Amino acid sequence: MAGRTTFPAGGYVLAGGRSVRMGSDKALLKLHGRPLIEHAVNKLRRICSDVHILGSDTELGRYAPLVPDLHPGCGPIGGMEAALLRSPFDWNVFLAVDMPFLPAAYLWGWMSEWMGRKDDGARIRMLTADNRPQPGFCLLHRDVTPFLFDAIRRGDLKLVRVFEEAGRELARRRGFPPEAGCWTAPASGWGTAPGTVKLPDWCYVSDAQRAVEHLWFANMNTPRDFAEAEANVAALDA
Repeated sequence: MAGRTTFPAGGYVLAGGRSVRMGSDKALLKLHGRPLIEHAVNKLRRICSDVHILGSDTELGRYAPLVPDLHPGCGPIGGMEAALLRSPFDWNVFLAVDMPFLPAAYLWGWMSEWMGRKDDGARIRMLTADNRPQPGFCLLHRDVTPFLFDAIRRGDLKLVRVFEEAGRELARRRGFPPEAGCWTAPASGWGTAPGTVKLPDWCYVSDAQRAVEHLWFANMNTPRDFAEAEANVAALDA
C-alpha cells in the first residue's frame, strides 16, 4: 500500500448522538474555526475512498452526504447498520465525531498495516487505550451487518459485546479460531514510519500531536472537555 493515501474502504462519521452533557450539538461546535464534523470528515477523506455522515440533521449535510439510521434511537449500532447496508465496500471505517485529536497520520499508518496483510480471520478491528476497547474508531466488514440487525432487534446495544459475539461466530463460520474474529490491539505503537516512498507531511504524526496522545481517544462530552480541546488546538490535523 506504499505511496497511496486512500484505501478501498468507506468512511463514516458517527454524528447522531444527542450531546446531552455538552448542552448543544457537539458536531457543530467550532474548534479552531471549524466545526467538529468538518474535522472528522476531512480526516476520513484522507484515508477513505468515500465518506458519509451517519445522522439525520440536515445542517450536517453541508459537509458530506448523510446516511440516516434505519432504526432511530439505537445509538452507534443503528448508524453502523445503515452504513454497512448501503456501502459498496467490504471494509468500512467508523470515527466518532468527538475525537478531533486522533491524527489522520495514525489512521493512515494503521490502515496501511492491516490492508497489506493476508486474511487473518478478523471481520472486526478496533483498538484499546488504557486497557479499554475504543469502538469509537473501528473497522467493520460487511459480514457484520446481520449481527448488528439482530442486536438491534433484541435491544442489545452495547457495541463491544456485540462486536465480540459477532467476531467469534464469523471466525467459526470461516474456519478460524474464535478469538481471531474480533481483532484488537493496543492503541500505542501504530503510526507511519519514514520509508523510501515520499508521502505527504500529514502522513506522519507531529511532535505536537504526540504531546497530546492522551487526548487521541478522549471523547469530547462536556464543556470542560471542550475547554481542554481549545487549549490544545496546535495538535489538530493541519
